[in-house]
Amino acid sequence: MNRYEMTYIIDVSLEEAARKELIERVNGFITAGGGTVEKVDETWGKRRLAYTINHKNEGYYVLVNYEAPVEVPAEVERNLRINDSVLRYMTIKLVDKKSKVKPRPVRPVAPAPVAEEAPVAVEAEAPVGEEAAAE
Repeated sequence: MNRYEMTYIIDVSLEEAARKELIERVNGFITAGGGTVEKVDETWGKRRLAYTINHKNEGYYVLVNYEAPVEVPAEVERNLRINDSVLRYMTIKLVDKKSKVKPRPVRPVAPAPVAEEAPVAVEAEAPVGEEAAAE
């Protein structure tokens, strides 16, 4: 089964009850085909369209994430195409990105060398003239 993301725009002249029924019907098409609806996101809500569609300037956006067999998206899109309340729709297949590049091996980090300080000679040297006098 593949994962899909579908966005569709509903006509804003549709009442709220009819809009909820349409969203449930679309989810029903997915589950009837053997798929599972993962998430329905209606937070986009009513938005201004980028261009006029069927003499309408606004639409209600719905985002659906689902997992289904390969033939289900075509059936859902066929039903959306028939419905006059749906202005636009788009379904994309979500692909898990698989990298063919081998990861770099982890190189061991050598410990930083500890700088050893040379012992400081603290001997008090006598001036040269005093050495001769001491002998």
